[in-house]
Amino acid sequence: MSAFSLSPDQGQALERLLGWIKKPQGPAITLGGYAGTGKTTVAAALRAVLAHNNAGHKIAFCAFTGKASQVLRNTLEMHEALSPEDTCGTIHSLLYSPMVDKQGNITGWQRSKEVEADLIVVDEASMVNQRLWFDLLGAGRPVIAIGDHGQLPPIEGSFNLMEKPDLTLERVHRQAEGNPIIQLAHEVRLTGKIEAGSYGKHVHKYSWATDEPSDIQSAIDELMDESPDDRLLLCGRNKTRIELNRTIRKKLGRESDEPEAGDRVVCLKNEYNQNQPIYNGMTGYVESCDPDGEHWYQMSIDFADDGRRFDGRVSKHGFMSEKGGETVAGLGPKEIGSRFDFGYALTVHKAQGSQARRVVLFEERFLKMDDEQWRRWLYTAVTRAREELIVIGE
Repeated sequence: MSAFSLSPDQGQALERLLGWIKKPQGPAITLGGYAGTGKTTVAAALRAVLAHNNAGHKIAFCAFTGKASQVLRNTLEMHEALSPEDTCGTIHSLLYSPMVDKQGNITGWQRSKEVEADLIVVDEASMVNQRLWFDLLGAGRPVIAIGDHGQLPPIEGSFNLMEKPDLTLERVHRQAEGNPIIQLAHEVRLTGKIEAGSYGKHVHKYSWATDEPSDIQSAIDELMDESPDDRLLLCGRNKTRIELNRTIRKKLGRESDEPEAGDRVVCLKNEYNQNQPIYNGMTGYVESCDPDGEHWYQMSIDFADDGRRFDGRVSKHGFMSEKGGETVAGLGPKEIGSRFDFGYALTVHKAQGSQARRVVLFEERFLKMDDEQWRRWLYTAVTRAREELIVIGE
């Protein structure tokens, strides 16, 4: 068993989880932890202890997206805590089997797979919606759900699995104590404010009220030149998102609003009619795009970060639309087609499953947001950055 140096609250959480596994009080237990508190380290330590005590114990580790499940796998392997009998993948691959028509085309997915494991551990559980959660519980295996209880709830619906977790980690782990992004994230969670100024070498807040517009523009221009793979542009309003996407595409020499091969796009609606389902908020790159009648394109999109691709009919009306082409005059809901938009800039809600080395955040608060919703929005935005963060606001 690998050696783990756990903080007191991590050790306490581990003991509580081990006690629950021995004598479950209900079908599931939730562990919440803010950024830098070492949630996944606790999961790795849990696996190591169980392997030491019971070599035959099999765990199904899973997460909402392929990217998140790969991060989980990497952490477990780094701690040498993934046993040969364990699995680690997406929730979808764990629970569902494809429905196939007479022509062999996948028409959807159904909850039919038997989960061959003694325990299910779900990471990034703040992204799990109500349907997935009920299906996880329906597998008939004890479930441990681990997530950040400071983040926004899932994109769709009001269900929030991590709103009130059974166990919590709130102390920043010593390895993260010097990280200015994590320090700022915790300040934001408590105050809901980011004052103008520097918070470290690569973390800065600019204010339209006190900073020179030319300085702000220079900072934006520098980050705009970064590869989209290393950068996230985040905002609150779809109107701002559209303006940012149009600006970036013009810098790339793309004058029209028509998607082209090489464009970065974001999925606007869960797409299940694929070998690997594509989820709302996932970003990928267009490989090919051809007109297909008045309302559609035939598109191939590569979601390399998640090891997936999309090939099919895409609605023209999702691009550069504030409402994402949810309704189209003369077309029924099933006729609209799959919906995507340009993904160079994203709203914070759409970016919940993403991170980047550099993040540019445009602070935009909706009038309907209460203080708690605003803190969650700002905290989620800040924690999308791994190394560098530029905030632009009042």
